[in-house]
Amino acid sequence: MNLRNVAIIAHVDHGKTTLVDGLLKQSKTFRENEAAFSQTLIMDSNDQEKERGITILAKNTAVDYKGTKINIIDTPGHADFGGEVERTLDMADGAILVIDAQEGPMPQTKFVLKKALSLGLKLIVVINKIDKRDARAAEVIDETNDLFLDLATDEDHLEFPIYYADGRAGKSWSELPDDLNEDADLTVLFEAILKHVPAPEDKSDKPFQMLIAALDSDSFQGKYSIGRIARGKIKPGETITLIKANGNTEDARVDKVYLSAGLKRIEVDEAGAGDIVALTGIQNASISETITDTENPEALPAIEIEEPTLKMSISANTSPFAGKEGEFVTSRQILERIEKEL
Repeated sequence: MNLRNVAIIAHVDHGKTTLVDGLLKQSKTFRENEAAFSQTLIMDSNDQEKERGITILAKNTAVDYKGTKINIIDTPGHADFGGEVERTLDMADGAILVIDAQEGPMPQTKFVLKKALSLGLKLIVVINKIDKRDARAAEVIDETNDLFLDLATDEDHLEFPIYYADGRAGKSWSELPDDLNEDADLTVLFEAILKHVPAPEDKSDKPFQMLIAALDSDSFQGKYSIGRIARGKIKPGETITLIKANGNTEDARVDKVYLSAGLKRIEVDEAGAGDIVALTGIQNASISETITDTENPEALPAIEIEEPTLKMSISANTSPFAGKEGEFVTSRQILERIEKEL
């Protein structure tokens, strides 16, 4: 199949999203006169992400390289949002592990690498920010080897390619360069994805089956059920069976089927095994539930997510300033908003 599904994983601020932005720009996803082309971080579009300078929500984008569609999943690097990483890694066949050339492997590096190895993803290591004044690429590689040795449960886990990058400049190399000013781009990284990340197995002739990895919503289409098609095909208007977490089933009709193209969703007439899709019309769907063919309702294994390190209670504002700011301020409205992402 001319398709690759790859996740980008890293510790916070190691340059993962900047690298993804470079891939988007080099693939000509945007024209140079488009507003997105001049953004510093195209993928961080959420208001909180722009304010805090970190990725919070896992996002899927797609680019075309030499006739191959590459679905790129940008995941959060901050430990507070590790659940987003765990859910979305299940949609990938490989992962690019980005490591800062100065800081080296950090706690979240270990967390995301452990998850990727447990899922059997093919790893590509990118030593990023080699332009830093205190970059120590050789030492960081030794530390990375030690980390893999510590986490590996199979000999194959110890075999991984290493590349070097200056994500901010949009450059990558297969060997550590002597001169960072030499002409380079991210072609090396694109080629690495094609070479090392396996294509999904073509199971389009099997009964439809998909695990819901994420949800989204808008006022126009309502809830989007996002996931990777494990097998079979899906078309708008088809009736599917939703297998709930408790084993109960209910039928629903798929309204529309969307694929990613750049940062946009495009409506398609059909999607098949290996595609990462967003389906509308399934209003009772929840994360980790299975959408299947009505004649062969088989559930996929649920995504196991570690317990959160923080818990919080959310309630309506009862202070003297209640109602002064915000449009949706009642407890009912707060609950409705939260339930859109459950």
